[in-house]
Amino acid sequence: MALHFLLLLLFAVSVVAADEEPFIGVNIGTDLSDMPHPTQVVALLKAQQIRHVRLYDADQAMLLALAKTGIQVAVTVPNEEILAIGQSNSTAANWVSRNVVAHYPATNITAICVGSEVLTTLPNAAKVLVSAIKYIHSALVASNLDRQVKVSTPLSSSIILDSFPPSQAFFNRSLNPVLVPLLDFLQSTGSYLMLNIYPYYDYMQSNGVIPLDYALFKSLPPNKEAVDSNTLLHYTNVFDAMVDAAYFAMAFLNYTNIPVVVTESGWPSKGGSNEPDATVDNANTYNSNLIKHVFNKTGTPKHPGIDVSTYIYELYNEDMKSGPLSEKNWGLFDANGTPIYILHLTESGAVLANDTSNNTFCIAKDGADPKMLQAALDWACGPGKVECSPLLQGQPCYEPDNVIAHANYAFDTYYHKMGKTPDACDFNGVATISTSDPSKFLFPNVMLD
Repeated sequence: MALHFLLLLLFAVSVVAADEEPFIGVNIGTDLSDMPHPTQVVALLKAQQIRHVRLYDADQAMLLALAKTGIQVAVTVPNEEILAIGQSNSTAANWVSRNVVAHYPATNITAICVGSEVLTTLPNAAKVLVSAIKYIHSALVASNLDRQVKVSTPLSSSIILDSFPPSQAFFNRSLNPVLVPLLDFLQSTGSYLMLNIYPYYDYMQSNGVIPLDYALFKSLPPNKEAVDSNTLLHYTNVFDAMVDAAYFAMAFLNYTNIPVVVTESGWPSKGGSNEPDATVDNANTYNSNLIKHVFNKTGTPKHPGIDVSTYIYELYNEDMKSGPLSEKNWGLFDANGTPIYILHLTESGAVLANDTSNNTFCIAKDGADPKMLQAALDWACGPGKVECSPLLQGQPCYEPDNVIAHANYAFDTYYHKMGKTPDACDFNGVATISTSDPSKFLFPNVMLD
């Protein structure tokens, strides 16, 4: 119950403002060969107390499944529909009637994303993007829903040029004919700038200029922090620098009161041979630190105290995605709802935001040095006071007789004995917390608990 209560606090209903609570949401992509049924998706969301989601469409079955859950939903006008909507007020009105009015208020739709990265992926639709946004908004006004449902469009951070130092950032000037009326609209309607931020790609493309720790929100000594020479503001991570670059770019065009919501951010857990930093550990580190950063309410160096609500990319690994291996591995869960890794959300302990059963185990890390494993095993069975007699020859846990199997037994026994605290599953870096019970496949007749 304590875990559920804490997660409920973390994903509490909120509005983006300096004096209100920030939120963490998740994106729900559907490029899976075995996409879970909408009721299964919603069951997972409810089990995890996730209170904000972004859909890449307005799927009717998904919207019906989300009804009466209280989950705040951002729906999307797909890119391929923007040209038609941007040229016809009635088409926009029909879209809103079918995908918003028909479901509201049972389904708590709070935002409409008109397209996704249209300016960089669909330039032929850019000229009607703002018209599409305004037509969608007019339809909401006609339905008296414009106060409840915000309208914006997710933008790629690549449209921000000279992003470091942030104070020198500006939008690609060729896009100003679209961006200026867009920002006028966002300001006049009290909406927000939707921005997709991917420190993973910034890191990969920097050719070593951006340190990995800086991309992952890891603590940096003061002399390693990035300093904006114009403002003397110190930056400890890529995320904050990109958010502030957006604020400075808007200020360059004389817009100073439009908040930023990050509609996509995350880190892949697996990649090809040319993506060595797409790992489970790095994905865990990035997303865990991102969540803590948002809920710390520190804001950014330019706007301390103004929170940046963020949607994590993404809920599921999408195995049907094209491109490099990493494209298929951004999810928090696989299609069965099994966590890819366990998020660590507090400084004092591991909160398993994607494992509400709290059914966790301590096992040897893949690829751990056998000598270090043996040393850790010896410590656990000695000073650690683990009862290791079941590992003796002829005893239930002797087979398989190898250091990994025996270390798994000793590590997990110690971890449970110490109350499953994160510090109890370290063993000089050769152990990790897992949702897989090692005894199921190592010791079929013995269950660790």
